[in-house]
Amino acid sequence: QVQLVESGGGLVQAGGSLRLSCAASGSIFSINTMGWYRQAPGKQRELVAAITVGGSTNFADSVKGRFTISRDNAKNTVHLQMNSLKPEDTAVYYCHAGVMSDYLSEYLDTWGQGTLVTVSS
Repeated sequence: QVQLVESGGGLVQAGGSLRLSCAASGSIFSINTMGWYRQAPGKQRELVAAITVGGSTNFADSVKGRFTISRDNAKNTVHLQMNSLKPEDTAVYYCHAGVMSDYLSEYLDTWGQGTLVTVSS
């Protein structure tokens, strides 16, 4: 009943920028930490960035200084601004959130469908 819908992926040249967006919808009571993960071919899924309800952030070392994450608690959205993109950033990016529905008194791991980001050299 709760879904995360992502947008903003695509093909860009090295040094370019992309902005990913994720919107949660459904019977939502509360959302805890939101974040972005990515998975490249032959690699495990890794955390890219996360943001708490209060605005505290955490980034993978490989993207510090290049990526920023933000959220709008009133709109149940989270964004990932990616600047100075490198070919090694190429991956499928997944939105994640801990969501408490109107019908359950616990947070459930909720994932988006994934959006492909390709950075050409």
